[in-house]
Amino acid sequence: MSQKIIPSLWFDGNAKEAIDYYVSVFPNSSILTTAYYPTEGLLDFQKDLAGKELTIEYQLGEDRFTAINAGPEFKFNEAISFVVNCKDQREIDYYWSKLSAVPESEQCGWCKDQFGLSWQIVPEDMEELMQRPGAFASMMQMKKLIIANF
Repeated sequence: MSQKIIPSLWFDGNAKEAIDYYVSVFPNSSILTTAYYPTEGLLDFQKDLAGKELTIEYQLGEDRFTAINAGPEFKFNEAISFVVNCKDQREIDYYWSKLSAVPESEQCGWCKDQFGLSWQIVPEDMEELMQRPGAFASMMQMKKLIIANF
């Protein structure tokens, strides 16, 4: 069965760099297809894009995404994030080390990567952990989530 909803991410000229990085971070990931800007027929403000990547379809694990190489008009913000469910602390530590690049953005398991995209690196049993007495207060004190501290 094909994935019905595919997130599309807007990058400011660095989509290829970002996607190459994400594919290296997540196991069983790959670039599926790449479309390029034409070399003719572009508007004046698009001329510097000629021949560069326009869209990249890629897969992180079993999830498909599309990236567009566009321009500076739109930026990522914390209103959108991707949740990475982790089986244990080791996996949390791994993804945190790969995806956290903006320390001032870290809070409660949320981090931001070098491309400005926000991630939530959480234990897969987060709902169960949050049932423990004082769990919410503990979580609010953490940047990277430490399962033993819930």
